[in-house]
Amino acid sequence: MTIAARLIPGLVFSVLLAGVANAQTYPSRPITTIIPFAGGSASDVVSRIMLDRMSKSMGQPIIVENRPGAGGNSGTMAAARTTPDGYTIVGAGSGPIAANVSLYKNLGYDPYKDLEIISPFAGFTIVVVASTNAKINSLKELVARAKAEPGKLNYGSVGIGSSQHLAGEYFAQVTGTKLTHVPYRNIAQYGPDLIAGSVQLGFQWFPNVAAPIQSGGAKVLAVAGDQRLPALPDAPTTTEAGLPQYKIAGWFALAAPGGTPRPILERLNKELAAALADPKVKQGFAKAGAAPISLSLDAAKKFHAEQIVLYRNIITKAGIPRIQ
Repeated sequence: MTIAARLIPGLVFSVLLAGVANAQTYPSRPITTIIPFAGGSASDVVSRIMLDRMSKSMGQPIIVENRPGAGGNSGTMAAARTTPDGYTIVGAGSGPIAANVSLYKNLGYDPYKDLEIISPFAGFTIVVVASTNAKINSLKELVARAKAEPGKLNYGSVGIGSSQHLAGEYFAQVTGTKLTHVPYRNIAQYGPDLIAGSVQLGFQWFPNVAAPIQSGGAKVLAVAGDQRLPALPDAPTTTEAGLPQYKIAGWFALAAPGGTPRPILERLNKELAAALADPKVKQGFAKAGAAPISLSLDAAKKFHAEQIVLYRNIITKAGIPRIQ
């Protein structure tokens, strides 16, 4: 046996031992969470609610760093390339870590290999809204108008491949209509455009359209779930509005760079679940139109793989061309 062959097992054991030791003292300094969308966006709002609770429980600050751009891809890629030690984690949207696998020819990272999903933590029932200036007062009126004017009605989203983008594509599939997608780099720009009527529609997460709705600049046509949202008690479900086949929701998750030690992932998973069980966090999520979700690490990994396939099917059926 060579000297190298005798040394390798010892080196491997030393690395594993160091990983366990680090996990036992984790966290010993502040944690940075990259949110790949703008401050004030739906994903940012719920992330801050949950991370604030996790920070108190873990005894270290959790610093939120917003890095919007490229539909969430740029911030997600930056997180995937950081040291896998648990001190940089990422808010993982369904676009950057699931749908965009099928939408982009080269993401610059492999979401399934380069990231470890800790758990999805927020589910958002899609809210169908129309600008007040569009003069569309119901879901049936929207379908009729879209059929009469193919491609003339447009809708905004946080970016290509986002759940809001694909919710619009799925609506078009279900209703046999054609809509035009308008992606935004910064969702804060979308609200004023919706109010003005330059973008007439949205298939959105509630916090992204709360201000236009509250100001009277936008009207809720329906929520695409089985039950009404506590944040929008007067808004009908799509079943009540006459389109029961249209049910869709988005999700947001917490993830870490690939190679992060399992004990650290387990700690983060445990703290995430505990935060979501807190009544104050639940209340904050309800106000944001979100439902808390918590899965084990293994269940989260299975969920991630299934969502990649689900979005691939929607994208393929919609005939959306792959982006260079």
